Amino acid sequence: MSDQIDPILSGQTADVYFMRTRHIMEMEGLNPVVSMEVFPSADGLLCGMKEVIDLLRRVLPTDAEVWALEEGTLVQAKEVVLRITAPYRSFVLYETAYLGILAHESGWATAARACVQAAGDIPVISFGARHVHPSVAAHMEYAAIVGGCAGCATTAGARLAGIVPSGTIPHALCLVMGDTVKATQAFDRHIPPEVRRIALVDTFKDEAEESLRVAQALGDHLWGVRLDTPRERGRVTPDLVQEVRARLDQAGFEHVKIVVSGGIDPTRIQLFRERNAPVDAFGVGSAISGAPPIDFTADIKEIEGHPVAKRGRIPGLTHNPRLQRINL
Repeated sequence: MSDQIDPILSGQTADVYFMRTRHIMEMEGLNPVVSMEVFPSADGLLCGMKEVIDLLRRVLPTDAEVWALEEGTLVQAKEVVLRITAPYRSFVLYETAYLGILAHESGWATAARACVQAAGDIPVISFGARHVHPSVAAHMEYAAIVGGCAGCATTAGARLAGIVPSGTIPHALCLVMGDTVKATQAFDRHIPPEVRRIALVDTFKDEAEESLRVAQALGDHLWGVRLDTPRERGRVTPDLVQEVRARLDQAGFEHVKIVVSGGIDPTRIQLFRERNAPVDAFGVGSAISGAPPIDFTADIKEIEGHPVAKRGRIPGLTHNPRLQRINL
């Protein structure tokens, strides 16, 4: 993609003072080799580094040096995660972009990791694309996978993560078809067999009753049921999961699994686990997609090999043996 139409490469997404800085340096004939170090403001799970490296490969000269931590690395506050050594004009315009990529994706990945840790061996699926702007939805879902989620809902996010998207039936299909069983049977007729049949069972009737209806209708074709009871009806509770499990088992549908979604976060996941609720998977939305970014900062630490720093920072390169040299 050319820099005339790419908003990142063209500088349209950059803080305007970086564009003005590059213009001033061009007019003054300045282009020193600098070493820029990037570090986070808080502990977290590093994400977005692959995208940052791809950007730097497009803009840096071949003799530049880039050192970085790997995607998915647990990092500490103020730990240097990226070092760029290159003529400053070659990358001055992209500081906003690479800081923003790392900030948002690391925030999402860190939140996903918290959900995954709370869930233990129970899979967590990212359902949060509807809570973010579509232009960043794929990156949010990719970050959720880096954070340990077993799946994500959008095709674009799954493509970035190298997986197949997860998802079956929304409430809308049940409402349009007028019956949960009819909607699930239609899904079974028309969707490829490799896609798991998971029925959404809280649209019309009691969740336990609806679970039995779809289990009886689909038999072995049914992989699981999803409980997504809204707040207006008391949300999904450990007791509800226990009841649905018991009624399915009593009717001979032990193979049918239970997926829980709707306002799920680490605290609620922990509640289900403490109550020994037989949940087979969690769907998590805004607990991941609404996570605050982890602020990242970029500092010039050397100019033409000479240590420098703004007040309050230590001049010169910061030692971090975990950094690895990147091939540009």
